[in-house]
Amino acid sequence: MDYAEVCVENGLALDKHKASIFQKEAIVYIDGMTCHSCVARIEGNIKTKPGILSIKVSLAEKKGWVIYDPQKWRAEQVVEAIISVNNMKFNASLVSTKDVLYEPEGANGIFRAENDSIVGPILFHGSDHAKDKKIHFKKCVLSVGKMASSACAASIEKSISQLQGVKSIVVAIMFSKADVVYDSDMISAAKIRDAISYLGYPSKILVDTIDGNSKIDLLIGGMTCASCVGRIESHVMSLQGVQSCSIALTTSSAMVEFSPTIIGHRDIIERIQDMGYTTELASHENRLKQLGHAEQILKWRTSFLVSLTFGVPVMMVMIFFHWIIHTHMHPEKQTPIFVKALSLDNVILFLLATPVQFIGGHYFYVQSWKAIKHRTVNMDVLIVLATSVAYIYSVVVMLIAIFRSWSFSPMTFFDVPPMLLVFISLGRWMEYKAKGKTSEALSKLMSMQAKVAILVKKDEKGHIVSERGIDIELVQRGDLIKVLPGEKIAVDGIVVEGSSSADESFITGESMPVVKKPGSPVVGGSVNQTGLLIIEATRVGQDSTLAQIVRLVEEAQTSKAPLQQTADKLAGYFVPGIITLSIITLLVWIRIGCNSDKFIQNDVRNWEEILRQAFEYAITVLAIACPCSLGLATPTAIMVGTGVGARNGILIKGGEPLEVAQKIRTVVFDKTGTITEGKPRIVKIFTTLPQQLSLKNLCAIAGTAESNSEHPIGNAIVLFAKEYLSNERWATVSQFRVSAGNGIACDVSNVPNVSNPHQDHTQEFILTKTLPLPSFNVDVVSLTQASITDSYENWNHLDSYSAVIGNEKWLISNGISISQHVIEVLSKERQVGNISILIAINNQVAAVVSIADQVKPEAALTVWSLHKMGMRVVLLTGDNAKTAEATARKVGIREVYAEVLPNQKKDKIKQLQRKGEKVAMVGDGVNDSPALVTANVGIAIANGSDVAIESAGIVLVKNYLIDVVSAICLSKSTIRRIRINLFFALIYNSITLPIAAGVFQPFHITIQPWMAAAAMAMSSVSVVTSSLFLKNFRKPTEHQLKTLEFKSFIKKVEETKVFVYKGLEDTVYSNISSPEKFTNAKYEGWKHNRRQLYFDQSFPPLI
Repeated sequence: MDYAEVCVENGLALDKHKASIFQKEAIVYIDGMTCHSCVARIEGNIKTKPGILSIKVSLAEKKGWVIYDPQKWRAEQVVEAIISVNNMKFNASLVSTKDVLYEPEGANGIFRAENDSIVGPILFHGSDHAKDKKIHFKKCVLSVGKMASSACAASIEKSISQLQGVKSIVVAIMFSKADVVYDSDMISAAKIRDAISYLGYPSKILVDTIDGNSKIDLLIGGMTCASCVGRIESHVMSLQGVQSCSIALTTSSAMVEFSPTIIGHRDIIERIQDMGYTTELASHENRLKQLGHAEQILKWRTSFLVSLTFGVPVMMVMIFFHWIIHTHMHPEKQTPIFVKALSLDNVILFLLATPVQFIGGHYFYVQSWKAIKHRTVNMDVLIVLATSVAYIYSVVVMLIAIFRSWSFSPMTFFDVPPMLLVFISLGRWMEYKAKGKTSEALSKLMSMQAKVAILVKKDEKGHIVSERGIDIELVQRGDLIKVLPGEKIAVDGIVVEGSSSADESFITGESMPVVKKPGSPVVGGSVNQTGLLIIEATRVGQDSTLAQIVRLVEEAQTSKAPLQQTADKLAGYFVPGIITLSIITLLVWIRIGCNSDKFIQNDVRNWEEILRQAFEYAITVLAIACPCSLGLATPTAIMVGTGVGARNGILIKGGEPLEVAQKIRTVVFDKTGTITEGKPRIVKIFTTLPQQLSLKNLCAIAGTAESNSEHPIGNAIVLFAKEYLSNERWATVSQFRVSAGNGIACDVSNVPNVSNPHQDHTQEFILTKTLPLPSFNVDVVSLTQASITDSYENWNHLDSYSAVIGNEKWLISNGISISQHVIEVLSKERQVGNISILIAINNQVAAVVSIADQVKPEAALTVWSLHKMGMRVVLLTGDNAKTAEATARKVGIREVYAEVLPNQKKDKIKQLQRKGEKVAMVGDGVNDSPALVTANVGIAIANGSDVAIESAGIVLVKNYLIDVVSAICLSKSTIRRIRINLFFALIYNSITLPIAAGVFQPFHITIQPWMAAAAMAMSSVSVVTSSLFLKNFRKPTEHQLKTLEFKSFIKKVEETKVFVYKGLEDTVYSNISSPEKFTNAKYEGWKHNRRQLYFDQSFPPLI
């Protein structure tokens, strides 16, 4: 694709009617570019030359498009000019030339000679079309790779902002992400992605509001049980334009996704309010307040105390008249008031029950009416039915007795409304207090956010000219924020001034403060300890680390697990079923009374006694039934489980991954950055000229040569040189050359300036053969055989050195011979999976350097622990087979799939799933994201890419592999607790309903309505309390996992036989990953010790 075609492809307008000039375009192939700095160097050098009208270079395609004046330049001269850039670092060749239309600076057209302009559309600010057109702005979030510095971010922002239709772009290099606001009628997110990729930064779309949907978080008051949840969800979903609605009863919150072009958030709120529930948008303050349920706790505590003032006298009347003197069985002991049919106990009960029924029960009447009005029923309907039937029956039977002049006062149920409301209020009060405790983890996270920030402004000399306090919501990216000792750090940022230490334990779990100095990153919500800091804000608002953790936890607690969906569906049928059962109970007992001789007195059937008994059982059924325990069984456990996970550095994005994780039987690990540290470093150095060149000078020369390189191998050499020499000064480099994929060559002078006279490891090295550096150790081996070199001249004080660093091919092409002994060393090192390169000084091989991506210290323990839990463990990597095999052997993985392309990782996961396995994928890179999505559970490492974190269902905040084991253990404990809750909720209703209906009356096992109310209230409280036992979960520690069996295994881990497959090859042997296959030793344990596996000291609910 040539320069003009690229422009047209990206939406550029070409107006051929305007005056244009015919010029030449040369398309040049350019080799040797390693990063965007090379692109900028070529463009900056060439475009300043007279006669060069425009140049655009693509790192991805290794091409350059140069528009030049054919009267001043020839295509061959353009190629030579590119080759001469930066001391002939780049190789270039002419691909083709063509005539193009070029419009001069200032004209509206296809090309414009402007610094750093992107191949893309030019903005037409003054066109009438732009004025008349209605703009529809949307936002997309893209991942951006290969950014090396802030210059890359600035270049992307400048280039993309010039695209026609792009309103704004913010690039965060720290998080490899770009937020772009654009006009969807003029450009698409896909074109923006392509334009960024074209600049040399691979890009993918993370989020795109192409569907135009919006999401709102609401706080809903007045919900009492799962029936309320189902009722609101069904009514909101019935509104046109609403795409989804998910409600969490435990947090009284809802997340609604809708199309703003069809319906507004006010319409949704009004619809919920019409149903009788209070509704408001969730702000930070009221969300925090709502999580504690303080308002509901106060309301139901007051209700309980008021109900108790009536309930206690009622209980005393019942105890004295009904249990002590038995007035209902001995009418002669009754105390008549005015007439015999009106006894003292009934009058007192009537006076106490009436205000409770109509004043205390007002809330339940209102809620019930709103439910019935919308053709639904909930827990409030059951309460109203029970109290109303009891009260109305009692009044009616009293009136009948008075008007018919009965000789005794009938048995009534005036005690039911006061006693029922006492226990209902007590149950709701205790339930909301327990709910508040289930939200403690989220409340603590939200309370960590600072409320205000001190904004400072500096003049050109860097002096502070003003400072003022602003609300945290008003902080913008790039603001300078002052943080005093003892204050919370307001936002994520970079320290630009000052030094201190910060408590970041809520993120890392590490109790020791972390030292902060200029250039150090800080996390919003952490506490500044000792010194004053000035930070530059990098992530603010909802993009901050703390806000994203809170969002993940909130979404996890709002989303529903499959178990909860089943329970909610069952609870939706529960209330109508109970009402039906109560009616059936009433009719059956009336029928029984009609057919029983027990109710015949003096040859007359006692209808009062028949109806009293039938209504007593029917009311008891209404009072004892509890859909709340069923509805709370799952969400409370999920809330506590996800909160405990967040507290332990495990973010679980909802109920589904939490439920599925305990079913996992195969765990697939990515290699680089997951099993390994993802940061190659030097592990061994073989010196071949120890007599001529000291190790100190060798490191100074190699570190200086690689200091301009951005290749990972070069970075590893630079890191070693910095730590070994204990300074960051470099010598002088000249004649620098690079060959992509082969190595570098240059001349190095002023080497003595690099050495640190106070640092000398020579004696230490001679004694130990190991260099103990601050961050890692390096083995050093001297190859002193005469076959290597016969020259022993001293090179330590030369003025200049020629250095060539790279592979054998690169050294040979530079005329350097390599001995057979060195070749053998290279071969041995590569066989164990190390990357080995050569360093040649003054045309002689001076060292063989082995570089490896070190295995994480806890990786072997993690693999061992998963095997002991009965898991199949697989390594899936794009690396070569030898490196993958060596890594797998170090950690005890027997099954390896190497040289797997990124798009094949997803296919391999599907291949494993087709065998009926539940698969978890653990990864950290952009290339892992398709596999993370495809797996039954995706587990991402938090220091990995944003794409991987977005794709995964579980995020390990502390980047600690043993948390994979912890996540599965937490899932097992949570699902076990949910099942216990559901079992006891179902058992409670299964046992108590037959008792309440009088099924066991022949065995004299019955309960009265007020007892039923107490049992019902306690059932909800016990389920919530049961979920709180999950707080006893303790994740496994290294000390617990490092058993004698593991220590025995780790000694023989290098003997592990590894089966390596390439690409999508399938396994030849079955069950090769079982624990027994490690080292031909069979291990027992854990399967018979559940406490060791679950680390959960919990108990069944108190029902």
